[in-house]
Amino acid sequence: MSRVECEVEYLELDGDHGTVSSVRVHCGQCGHATESFGQGGASIRRCLALLREECPEEEENFYTADGD
Repeated sequence: MSRVECEVEYLELDGDHGTVSSVRVHCGQCGHATESFGQGGASIRRCLALLREECPEEEENFYTADGD
């Protein structure tokens, strides 16, 4: 397991009732990305947890990001 620094991107995603302020977090190793509604720390942490669950390389890294 290694520590991987990730990039946080702030954007608008389509929700059920229009656009929603959201985040997309990109893995610093492979570029895989996850998205969550909201732009706070909880949304970023959710994306980091999803990166670990969805890793296409099946690694179990510790993902970090500025703003986490």
